[in-house]
Amino acid sequence: MHPEWAPLAAESFRHVAVPYASDEGFLRLIVPQVARALSEGRQVLVITDAAKLALLDVAAETRLSSEWYRHPHRTLAAFHEYMRGRRTLVVGELPWAGWSERETTEWIRYESIINVAMAGADATMLCPYATESAGKAWQTHPSVLNERYVEPYALVLDGDLAPLTEPHSSATTASFSTRTLKSLRRAVKEFAARAGMDRQLVASLVLSVSEIAANSIEHGAGHGTVTMWSEAGEVVCEIVDPGGGPLDDPLPGYIPPEPESLRGYGLWISRQLCDHVSVRAGGGALRVRLHMKL
Repeated sequence: MHPEWAPLAAESFRHVAVPYASDEGFLRLIVPQVARALSEGRQVLVITDAAKLALLDVAAETRLSSEWYRHPHRTLAAFHEYMRGRRTLVVGELPWAGWSERETTEWIRYESIINVAMAGADATMLCPYATESAGKAWQTHPSVLNERYVEPYALVLDGDLAPLTEPHSSATTASFSTRTLKSLRRAVKEFAARAGMDRQLVASLVLSVSEIAANSIEHGAGHGTVTMWSEAGEVVCEIVDPGGGPLDDPLPGYIPPEPESLRGYGLWISRQLCDHVSVRAGGGALRVRLHMKL
């Protein structure tokens, strides 16, 4: 063993094949991954041909694949040296063209062995494969990132951008501010009870509305309204913050906040307790609509 090769930290190494059909497909798949890794403070190394490196506009280290991938065993050693003690993302595209059958076989073996050699690294390795050479990837990569994949931050489904429907004609509205938060909780509790909601569910709904309203008070306009109605076997509460805009978090309330965080608990709690939560920003206001079945 190389005397300086201390064991890698016991983390989870990810080795991902990335088949692509064009330079545009390459960029569409790789650039968001690189940008996210850089935002997380990871060390990023991109290894591919000169043409693709010229297309990339990212603040990452780069190497030519023809220079990096000359000898599989020395390449393994170089990756071990690069990843040791670092949180890394490597984009590595092997230059398959021009290799003999023996060389190709040895590089396929390298792609398999790297899963063991780097098993303890806190690293992700994305291996782009042009469509014509992608067949080499299936036996050596535990997972695949395909061109149809959409990052969770960018996924837009039917209705995600549509405005919320108007409240039911029977809806009732209550205002809230710092001084009236207690009376707001009482109003939600009484409304849900009159609608026939189970007592334990009432408590969950009151907590959810209270958390969202408290966020509006602390981080938004400092006041707002709650509109309540019942329809289709559920109670709906819409909290409107007239000073709210688009949220900084692209996945609001889906990921638990860090323990030391002072923000992000309102939507997280609401998504845990309610049956459905919708969030819309527009016209200078932030609207959070909570649904809970009776």
